[in-house]
Amino acid sequence: MFVNRKTIFVAACLAMFIFGIVMTILGSVLPSLIEAFGIDKANAGSLFLVMTIGMMLGSLVFGPIVDRYGYKLPLIVCTMLILIGLEIIGHTHTFDLLRPAMFLIGLGGGVINGGSNALVADISETDRGAKLSLLGVFFGLGAFSIPMLLGILLKYFDYATLTSAVGWSVALPILFFIAAKFPDPKQKQGFPIRQAAKLIREPALLLFGLILFFESGMEITVGGWSSTFFKEELALLPSRAVFFLSFYWLAMMAARLLIPELLKRYRPGTVIRAFFAIAFCGALLMIFSDSIRVALPGLILLGFGFAAAFPVILGFIGDRYPALSGTAFSIAFVMALIGGSLMPYASGFLGNAFGLRTAFVLIPLSLFCMTIIFSIALRVAAKHSTH
Repeated sequence: MFVNRKTIFVAACLAMFIFGIVMTILGSVLPSLIEAFGIDKANAGSLFLVMTIGMMLGSLVFGPIVDRYGYKLPLIVCTMLILIGLEIIGHTHTFDLLRPAMFLIGLGGGVINGGSNALVADISETDRGAKLSLLGVFFGLGAFSIPMLLGILLKYFDYATLTSAVGWSVALPILFFIAAKFPDPKQKQGFPIRQAAKLIREPALLLFGLILFFESGMEITVGGWSSTFFKEELALLPSRAVFFLSFYWLAMMAARLLIPELLKRYRPGTVIRAFFAIAFCGALLMIFSDSIRVALPGLILLGFGFAAAFPVILGFIGDRYPALSGTAFSIAFVMALIGGSLMPYASGFLGNAFGLRTAFVLIPLSLFCMTIIFSIALRVAAKHSTH
């Protein structure tokens, strides 16, 4: 079957844009939910936990599913799950229904995140890292647009109306997925369980996944705690602290637009090490800052420096495991989500005990570890043939 790669890339970008919405919708409407349902922080936090559990499950199962059945049906079904979850939030008057809604959104988000990355890796031949970097731009657009739009429109509409509208907007990509022709499944004759099981013991894959463990942990830690850092350590007003956080996401999007051109000129290993170094400098500026004039450039450098890890590492994984790329991506994304759950928690624990300035020391330490692990992973990958 003929597949138009440009059409498929657009489909993947739409899916990644939806994942950006998934990652920011709860945080955007949470203050309204707390007010509407009269819940405390513990119940509010449980919604994040349920969504994370759903996302981890989706990240675990998407690989075998897309390798066996292809991408079209999982993208359609899981986008519909997100739509249903958003509509439940927009229409329910019972807090107990919010948890299953967030589980559906997390489950669908986990599948379309992994599926869109694996899909782009499959349709790209020699420029996987560059295409995956462009794909990441659409995550940033989705993640940035929802809090911005809701911040403006909540003055005129309630959260329920806006959440429902966001849900129905997700229906448009579903129509595109239905009309598009996707690549055939790679394992039509049955899923090779033994080969997939071997991936879990692949040293190179586990090392690449460990890099994403640290990367995801750092991205979510900085995105989740920087505004609080500005408020507590630099005495900024909450409104200004949140405003400055937007520069972090904008810097990441700008870098991902630049990375494809860099990958044409330099080796992926050179690019990712340079970006690690940029992030390291940004972390030091944040930690030793005494004013927003120092901390803001540090935050921008962190967003810029974090941009390369996911597209470059996923490009390595896609190159090395083309026959089971979905399953390989599943393993990597589950490891990333574990890091994305543990490091922000550890930062909060350290922040309570010693202050966020001390907690942010985890970031340069993680970057140092990632640089070492990356060098080891390249040597290990070179010694072992592709399975």
